[in-house]
Amino acid sequence: MNKNEKPRVWISGAILAVLAAICTALVAITHSTTAPRIAANAQAYLEKSLQPVLEGLEYDGKLSESTLLIEPPHELPGTGPVTVYRVYADSAPVAALFVVTAKDGFTGPIKLLIGIDASGAISGVRVLEHRETPGLGDLIESAKSDWIEQFRKRSLADPDREVWAIKRDGGVYDQLTGASITPRSVIKAIKETLLYFEANQEQVFADAGDKES
Repeated sequence: MNKNEKPRVWISGAILAVLAAICTALVAITHSTTAPRIAANAQAYLEKSLQPVLEGLEYDGKLSESTLLIEPPHELPGTGPVTVYRVYADSAPVAALFVVTAKDGFTGPIKLLIGIDASGAISGVRVLEHRETPGLGDLIESAKSDWIEQFRKRSLADPDREVWAIKRDGGVYDQLTGASITPRSVIKAIKETLLYFEANQEQVFADAGDKES
């Protein structure tokens, strides 16, 4: 390297360092200005996604302001942690919204949002994620059929817990044309969630007077 090349290398290195610093600063500024908006949008989306399972119920505040994380082992569907959104009106429990996973779908796990009101009745069910067969198993989606609506206002007493099954298995619930594994999985998950709520309702709402999660 000759004497003229050394200053060039130093100058190039300095320029690159300055450019890197500028880029880093721009990224930091962009993140700091957009992060609150992104968080607000995510919060709004979460609130909107929870509302369909609370039709007809009156409640206070945001649906996601009081959450409970139930760590395994537990008797809820799925093997991982379960998030529960607790809903109140004047500090009194209104409903608990469980995010559970039915493990035994036809093509994989089915993630469900199950709302149970304080009386133990289903306030609503929605499918959050699945990989079931298009045109068959995917009819569990509320946007593609009203099959999932048959569980609203049902409980372990109506119908009796012994007939929480599809009609083909001696139960009272409609199945899907050409698909029985998928509805079996969903019904089993709903029943297991109801059973858990029945046995643990006091623990689920243990801090009804303190809504901080």
